[in-house]
This record gives sequence, structure tokens and C-alpha cells, in this order.
Amino acid sequence: MAKNKNRWKIQLAATLVSNPFFLNFFQGKIYKGKLKSICVPGLNCYSCPAAAASCPIGALQAVIGSSKFQFAYYMIGLLIFIGVLLGRVVCGFLCPFGWFQELLHKIPTKKCSTKKLHFLTYLKYVILGVFVIILPMTLVNELGMGDPFFCKYICPAGILEGGIPLSLADETIRASLGWLFTWKSCILLGLIVLSVFFYRPFCKWVCPLGAFYALFNKISLYRFKIDREKCTSCGACSKVCKMDVDVFRTPNHAECIRCGDCIRTCPHQAIGKSFAGRPANRKE
Repeated sequence: MAKNKNRWKIQLAATLVSNPFFLNFFQGKIYKGKLKSICVPGLNCYSCPAAAASCPIGALQAVIGSSKFQFAYYMIGLLIFIGVLLGRVVCGFLCPFGWFQELLHKIPTKKCSTKKLHFLTYLKYVILGVFVIILPMTLVNELGMGDPFFCKYICPAGILEGGIPLSLADETIRASLGWLFTWKSCILLGLIVLSVFFYRPFCKWVCPLGAFYALFNKISLYRFKIDREKCTSCGACSKVCKMDVDVFRTPNHAECIRCGDCIRTCPHQAIGKSFAGRPANRKE
């Protein structure tokens, strides 16, 4: 199987850039400087002690659940801009939590296909609509403010990057832990187990950020193209795709994270990359 041997370096760099304040892990505090007013493109919890910026899903919920809806146009505009520019390239290269799942999947054991579970890919769109948008907007308190329902009740990245490190470093936080911490820890544990056997289960089935970027995959400026004169529909690209995409049929499918394994696998060099309408290019 041909793989992009350099992709992990980009994933590592994105993780380090998103989380540069390592000493905060030992001090049990969160960076709250000016950088927190902007967002990283991938899923990276605001409450992570090392995080330099905000998570786009958390920030979007904060905007929707706010009584004044401050910075709404900025947040939505930023997400749309990234989506139109890159699509799910963010998932494949720039998301720390996506990389975390990939590392777990490298643990030697029997791997399971998710093709028969394709119907679960629609769940992340439901989570995006219900937990990220509808509930924070409609279930509000007397001040007109809603909870960040996805972050509070579902997101395993939050408990991994924020909840666990902060509780380990701060005795006061440990003393206040309740059922919600237990619930989300169970979600995280379940995801860790699933990630060992299934490739990126959170990205495929749950992540609302991936669902948002997926809406732009077919129109994003960065895209894959098939040279129909070279393509023989041999299916080699589909066999190597861990996101269960028939690349030669739908090269810009909503589930494609642009990892590029299909490009390196194609025996006929029929798959290429293009950006902003430029001709397809097979070079890495």
C-alpha cells in the first residue's frame, strides 16, 4: 500500500503549532491571551492547557448560544473560507484529534472495515445540526444563553485535552468532578478502543467539524481530478482508501480527507491534484 510518508510530519507540526504552551500542563492553567480570539482549523479544545487558540466548533457554539451573538459573522465566515479553500484537507492534515485516532489505529491488531457501517456517516450531520446549532440556539436560560451542548456532553477531545490534564494538575478540579466527567471519559475510552480496530471512527461518524467541511468538498478550490483517458476503473484507489471512497467514481466525495494514498496507489497515474482551477498535478 502506497502511503504519504510525510503527512505525519504535517500533522505533528499542526499539533505543535496549535498547542505550544506545554508548561501549562504542569501548572494546571489555561492560556487566555489574545490568540484565543482566533480559531485553529482543526478540532483542538479551548480548555487544553497548551492550546494557543480556540476550537472552531466550541467558538461557533459560544456565538450561537450567546445572548448578543457577538462575532457571529467572523466565525461563520472563517469556517466557510476554510471549507471553500481546503474542504476536508483540514481533517487529513491539520486536525490534532484526527491524528490521535490514526496513531491509535497503528497499534498492531486485526483491523475492521467500516464499509458496511456507511450509514453511520450521516450521524455527524445530525450532531452538527442538533447539538452544535439547534440546541444552543433554542434551549437557553433566563439570560438568553445556551449551553455548548456538543462540547459539554459529547466531545471526547475536550476530556482528553482539557478535562483529564486539568484534573490531574489541580486538586480543586479533581474534587469537583461529577457524572459528566465520568460520562465523557466513557465516550473517550470507547472511542480509543474503536480507533484501534476502525480507522478514524470519530471523524467518520461523529465529528461536526468534519461534517461542516464535508459540505464543501465538491466545490473546494483544492480538489482531486481523474484523468478519464488514463483511468481504467481498476478500483485500486478505492481499495486503498480508508475513508471508504470510490475515488475513480467520486474523487471529491464528502468523506475524502485528501490524504493522497489513492494518488500514490494508482498504477496508471490517473489521479491528480489541482488548486483554484489549475491543471491536475500528481507531484507530492
